[in-house]
Amino acid sequence: MKNFIRKSVMAAALAGLVSLGAAAQSTDKSADQSSSKASSTGSSQLSAADQSFVKKAAAGGMAEVELGKLATEKASSDDVKKFGQRMVDDHSKANDQLKQLASQKGVNLPSDLEAKDKALKDRLSKLSGEQFDRAYMKNMVRDHTKDVAEFRKESKSAKDNDLKNFASQTLPTLEDHLKEAKSIAPKQNQQAMSEKPSAGKSSQQ
Repeated sequence: MKNFIRKSVMAAALAGLVSLGAAAQSTDKSADQSSSKASSTGSSQLSAADQSFVKKAAAGGMAEVELGKLATEKASSDDVKKFGQRMVDDHSKANDQLKQLASQKGVNLPSDLEAKDKALKDRLSKLSGEQFDRAYMKNMVRDHTKDVAEFRKESKSAKDNDLKNFASQTLPTLEDHLKEAKSIAPKQNQQAMSEKPSAGKSSQQ
């Protein structure tokens, strides 16, 4: 009888150990699946809308830096050259802040220019002098108009507080960029208009 009881106790203990082992394996498997799911989505901390903003802002900031470098090399106007250098300085700083924020939130940022930005850079690189100045500044007005609207919206609607703060702090700089771009762009157009009559007159002589 004693042997029967001892065997029953051992069997029950063994069954308990097997059950615990299975439960532990199940827990580990669930944790692995959760971790895999989080890494595949890129972030478990930001909403889809916030992630989209971060990636668009990073791509746009990268393009502003690349085009700004181009302006410092190819622009004929001192105003355009200075504006291009400001784009390099200000957007490089904002890009670094965004990279740090994205890293904290688990968001993978683009490492290269988007196709449309590559196409624009290629087109601008083939221009020179005043043609470049006009095309570049026209693009800067258009891009910063869009950027200001997007950052203003994110500063109010972002679900993540850190991202909301970043958008709020960056917005005044972008608004200043837009104001400066709008003041420089008309000068380039006026120069082009003033040169057309003289060019026509010289061809007639």
